[in-house]
Amino acid sequence: MGRLAMSGEDNLLRLVEGEEPDENGYHLQDQVGFILRKAHQRHVAIFASHIADLTPPQFAALAKLHDIGETSQNQLGTLIAMDAATVKGVIDRLKARGLVELSKHEVDKRRLLVNLTPEGREAIERLIPLARTITEETLAPLTAKEAATFLRLLAKLA
Repeated sequence: MGRLAMSGEDNLLRLVEGEEPDENGYHLQDQVGFILRKAHQRHVAIFASHIADLTPPQFAALAKLHDIGETSQNQLGTLIAMDAATVKGVIDRLKARGLVELSKHEVDKRRLLVNLTPEGREAIERLIPLARTITEETLAPLTAKEAATFLRLLAKLA
């Protein structure tokens, strides 16, 4: 017997409402990783429609540097949930665009410090309002209460 096609929202609602999986017992579209990936893809598309010249990881690096100021490259990676190799690539691309600068730690010369350039500071201050809009658009299908609950639960999973 054929299964009726269900939208991702219908599948999610079935999960939330506690319905059991059908006779096959497993459907990719019902899995948390699949649903998270679809939500992430939607968010990235919204991000790109507002901030086309930076990737979300590049934006995250600039935003965190704006928050905390100069820090080590490794610490920045930890703070924005990126491994060392990934954050190095992000920093290299931002440096090539003149948005960040690198320097050696005064005491531990092996330690690489990263900081915003004046151009980087100007860029992130211009982009932060757009980031708020991106968040609002991403969460637009939810009520304010649902959005707060969603973010709280997502943070718990992270």
